[in-house]
Amino acid sequence: MVSSAHEAMHQIFREDPGLFARVLPKAGITFPEPTATRLVDTDLTEIKPLVRRVDTLLEVEVDTADGGGYLLLVESQGAPDPDKFSSWTYYLAHAYAKHRLPPVLLVVCQDKDTASWAANPIRIGLPVHTTMMVFPMVLGPDNVPAILDPDEAAEDLPLAVFSALAHAKDPALPAILDALATAVDIVGDDVAVDWAEFTEVGLDNTQARAHWRKLMAMRTSRFPGSGTIIEETLIKGQTEGRAEGRAEDILRILDVRGIDVPEAARERIANCTDLDTLGTWFDRAITASDAQELFREA
Repeated sequence: MVSSAHEAMHQIFREDPGLFARVLPKAGITFPEPTATRLVDTDLTEIKPLVRRVDTLLEVEVDTADGGGYLLLVESQGAPDPDKFSSWTYYLAHAYAKHRLPPVLLVVCQDKDTASWAANPIRIGLPVHTTMMVFPMVLGPDNVPAILDPDEAAEDLPLAVFSALAHAKDPALPAILDALATAVDIVGDDVAVDWAEFTEVGLDNTQARAHWRKLMAMRTSRFPGSGTIIEETLIKGQTEGRAEGRAEDILRILDVRGIDVPEAARERIANCTDLDTLGTWFDRAITASDAQELFREA
């Protein structure tokens, strides 16, 4: 099954097709500056019933003496897989035959071992004669710098998000996420919120995702006390989250004590958003003999 982390590592280049041109120099890879980049259909299937689909495919235009451009095939790789060598060589050959543009393979990884494996040249042919050699470009935790400065992250949020995803298995990830969370607040617009959500999806079901959710829940308004919609939304979200947690605690206490909770009472507790009322019900849940005792008038 393809994970959300796998998808995020290559789909980020669909969200921001020019990202690769900004991240390659930071990884020490020199490449021509693109003048335009567009998404291309990723389907590389032949007439035969054999489906072969590259993760992300970009057509890049460059302004060089020889003109033209090239195809960038982006593959997200979570672990070494020898079968990928044949797939990647097929992608490159078929993409070249179909689009008549030089193909370049970019493999993005989240751990050093996989990145090291993916960087190995792929040799095809006989021991006495090499027919084809493929040299993948690789981006991973070894060459993508960790962005720990919130101001630097705020200057290029997509790049900062990619840095966080590339270091998803790095012990320094919490510090990277802390800087990214601050950068989201610095930018503070809808686009920043979208990238925050992209980050959460890309972290998959990990402890890092829980840490990121906690950071997002702790976000504060840049103009406290001004009554802005952002501040109101944050306060509302924090209140609703606390109310939901308290309601779950009340129901848990009643269940543990073996108190029957009718559906109507369960819904009343779950739908209540007043923290004072929930606090009263919580105290009563500890000693109540039935669910209705929670709702009696003082």
